[in-house]
This record gives sequence, C-alpha cells and structure tokens, in this order.
Amino acid sequence: MRAEEVDAPGRRSASRWAAVLAVTLTATALIPGRGLTQTAPWVAPASEKTRKNPLPDDPKSLELGRTVARTNCVPCHGETFKGNGPAAVALNPKPADWTSSRIQSQSDGELFWKISGGRGAMPSWKQLPEKERWAVLRFMRTLTR
Repeated sequence: MRAEEVDAPGRRSASRWAAVLAVTLTATALIPGRGLTQTAPWVAPASEKTRKNPLPDDPKSLELGRTVARTNCVPCHGETFKGNGPAAVALNPKPADWTSSRIQSQSDGELFWKISGGRGAMPSWKQLPEKERWAVLRFMRTLTR
C-alpha cells in the first residue's frame, strides 16, 4: 500500500474505502438474485444455529476479531458497529447494528453462517480464514459488555 493511501498505522484512507465499496456494491448488484434490496427474513438453517464458537474467549481472540472487523466491516457497519458506516446510506436494508438485541440474541452459529455466506449487499466473507470469522464473533459479543 502506498503511503498516501494510509491515514494512520493500519488504516486505509477514505478514497481507498470508497473504491473498495464501489466495486463491492457494483459487483453485488450485478449478481443475479443478489441485488441490493432484500425483503425476506434472513434465517440460518437449524443445523447452523447450533454451531458453537471454537475459539476461546480470551484477549488474543478478541484482538484478532477487533482487527478483522475494523479492517473489513467499518465501511458498512461503522466505527461503532451500529450499522452507520459511510456506505450505509446507499444500502437497503441497512447494515446490522451489532450492538442491538436483534443481533446479540442470535447464536454464534447463525451469525457465522451469515458472515460466511453473505446476502444482498452483505458480501460473503468465506475468503477469510474460519478462525478470523469466529474471532469477529468473539469481538461482536464484547459490544454490549
């Protein structure tokens, strides 16, 4: 990454985020059946709901999750993960508020399934190692502590 693309250590510049977001939204809108608008409830299969997070609830897992979330999720979910990132204005439905009871009440398995598969403007994150996706869930659970 070039120096002018970094605002602070490890943080991408706004123009870099805008480019990533534009490509993601355009690609998502062009995939048949994955337009930007979703109206049906997003329900995980029963077999996924019972999956348990294999990572320990320890500082190492939490820090990995925080890092992965800040790197990949902030444009849509925002700095405070309330669904108010800069890209949220263009999305319908709006990105989830990770601090809400609607999200926090879902099982780790449900959320892991949603993060992994994506839907609509929510991209699939299967390219991330499973450990990183599970770590994001460990971090998500700290947002109400």
